[in-house]
Amino acid sequence: MGLFDKFGRKQRPGTVRSAENADVAHLEAFAASRTGVEGFVEPQTNTTATTLVLVASDGEWTRRRVASPKAAFDLGRKLALPVYDVAATGYPARMREWTATRKAAGEPRVQ
Repeated sequence: MGLFDKFGRKQRPGTVRSAENADVAHLEAFAASRTGVEGFVEPQTNTTATTLVLVASDGEWTRRRVASPKAAFDLGRKLALPVYDVAATGYPARMREWTATRKAAGEPRVQ
């Protein structure tokens, strides 16, 4: 099994993997199970699709691909949570603090 054979699908190097239903379902479940969730849209790059980072009030966060920035903002409206363009707002301090605390405790990286 090669590096790009995940789930039996071959992906050429440099190909941006698009959002899947499982990505959106994960974001919906995260938002439903936490309080004070806000979204931050990350732009597409040469190697990464547009992503939506959801950050809960305690700083816990998750990141998944979305089809487009519009899809991210639409999902935010559907879930009744604020969504921001991360290039304009940056990430909230609570997200960095949550990540630093987990790293200091030796806990595994989670997205």
